[in-house]
Amino acid sequence: MKKTAFTIFLILVFLVGAAYSITLNQNSKKGAFMDKKVLVAYFSLSGNTKFVAQKIKDKLNADIYEIKTVKKYPNSYNETVEIAKEEIQKNIPVEIEKPIDITPYDVIFIGTPAWWYTMAPAVKTFILNNNFEGKTIIPFVTHGGGGGYKIKEEMHQYAKNATVKEGFVVYSRGNSSLDNEIDKWLLKIK
Repeated sequence: MKKTAFTIFLILVFLVGAAYSITLNQNSKKGAFMDKKVLVAYFSLSGNTKFVAQKIKDKLNADIYEIKTVKKYPNSYNETVEIAKEEIQKNIPVEIEKPIDITPYDVIFIGTPAWWYTMAPAVKTFILNNNFEGKTIIPFVTHGGGGGYKIKEEMHQYAKNATVKEGFVVYSRGNSSLDNEIDKWLLKIK
C-alpha cells in the first residue's frame, strides 16, 4: 500500500512539474510580447503564409488579420506570376479589402510570400496605408526557393519610424520542425 501511494505521489509530482515546464516554456516564448497587444497580418495566395501566420498567432495568442486584395488573382499560377511581376516592376498599387486599424497594436508580425525578389504588392499596400510610428514590425516570409531577399529592409523603408526586427524565412510551409523553428525565432527576437 505504501509503495502504491508513493508511486502515485511520484506520478503526480512528475505531472505537475511537466505542466509547470510547459507553462514556463510558453511564457518564455511570449517573452517581451506578454504585455503587448500583438497582431499577425499576412497575405497568402497558396496558403503557405497563412499556415505560418496561424502558427505564430496560436503561439502568442495574438489577433490575426488576412490582407486580401479587392481584385482577386487568377487561379492559374503562371497568370498570377505574370500579373505580380508587372505590379512589382511598374510599381502598380494594389487595393486591399477592409483595412484594419492598427492603432491598438504594439507589435505587428507581417507575413508575405516572396514574389519577384520582394514582398507581395498587397503587403506593400498594407504597410504604406498604415502609420507604424512607434510600432514594432516583425516580418515573416514564405518562399519557393529564393529566400527572404531584402524584405525586412523594404518593410523598414516603407514603415517610417517603426522598429523592424529580424524576420523568419521559411521554404514553402516548412517541415516537421517548423514549430520548433518558430519557437527558437520567437525566443531570439523577444
